[in-house]
Amino acid sequence: MIRSIKKFTDESMLDISLYLQTQLAKSENIVEFCVLSPDYLHSTYAGKSVEVNGKSYVYRGYKAWNNLAELLYCRMLTPLIEGQDLVRLRFEKLDIDASFHLLKETTLQEKYGTGSPFSQINKNEEPAFLYPYMKALQNVKVQERLRILDLGVNSGDEFYLIKELLEHKEYEKIELVGIDYSATAIAEAKKRFPEDNVHFIEYDINRLDELELGEFDLIISIGTFQSPGIEFKPFFMSLVQNYLNKDGALILGFPNCRWMGGEMIYGAKVPHYNFSEMGLMFSDVIYCKKYLQQKKFRVTLTGRDYVFLTGTRIGV
Repeated sequence: MIRSIKKFTDESMLDISLYLQTQLAKSENIVEFCVLSPDYLHSTYAGKSVEVNGKSYVYRGYKAWNNLAELLYCRMLTPLIEGQDLVRLRFEKLDIDASFHLLKETTLQEKYGTGSPFSQINKNEEPAFLYPYMKALQNVKVQERLRILDLGVNSGDEFYLIKELLEHKEYEKIELVGIDYSATAIAEAKKRFPEDNVHFIEYDINRLDELELGEFDLIISIGTFQSPGIEFKPFFMSLVQNYLNKDGALILGFPNCRWMGGEMIYGAKVPHYNFSEMGLMFSDVIYCKKYLQQKKFRVTLTGRDYVFLTGTRIGV
C-alpha cells in the first residue's frame, strides 16, 4: 500500500505547524509533505497568496521551512521535486538526547574533553558563529594585539580563526595564551598549535591569580563564564581590573543555542523550562555591557546563536 503524502496549499503556518507537531508526536521519525516550490517566486515574503494551475497556494521560502524544522527539533532533509510547481519537504527528528548538555560526566574536568560529545563540535563551521566572531576580531583590530588570552580555550578553535585571518608575520608576533581545565583538550590544542608564540595551560580559571600571567591586550572567552562553579560577576570584574591593560579589549561569547543531534539549535535553555528562555543570558550580557561602559569602553552586541559582546577602550 502506497502511503499518500500530505499536500499543503493555502493552509496557514499555524495549521501546518500544529499538524506536523501531531505527526512527530506519533513517533514518526520522518514526516513528509508537499508545498509550493520556494523557487516559484523570488523577492517575495512568506504568506503571499498565489494561484497556480487554478489552485490557491501560500508561498513560503526555504528559510521559513528550515526555521520551522529547527523549532520542531528536526533536520530538514534534501527536498524532492514533485512535478513542475511542488516540492516534497522531509523533516527528520533529531536525537535530542544526543547532547553534551545532558551528559552525566564522570569528572567535571573532562566534560568538554576530547572523548566527550562536545569535542565533535566545530563552531568555526557554523556560519552563525563564524561570521559574528570574525567581525568581533576585526572590530578589536586583532592584528594589533600583541598578547591575547583565551579562557576556556578547549582545543583552540578561537585561535585557529585568528591564525587563518592574519598574515604569517602578523600572527607570529602575537603571544597567544589559552587556558582550559580539560587535560585532554589542552593536549589536543598543543598538537594543533606547535608554534613557539602559542602557549596552553591546563588550569582551573577560578585560580587564575596563581599563574601570574600579567596583563593582556585582548581577552577572549566563549561560553565559559556561564559554567557551573564560576562566580560570574566577581570573576568578570577581576578580569577587567587585573588582566586587561589600559588599552585592552574584550570579546565575550554568550551561547544562545543548544547542540543536539548534530545540529546547533537556536535559543538558550535553562533548567525547569521545556522551551527556550533567554532571561539569564541577557541578564549577564547587560551586566557586562553596563560595567564596561562605566569603565569607558565602547561596547557592541552582535550575533544570534552566540551573542558576542565586544568591548574596546574609548579613545584608543
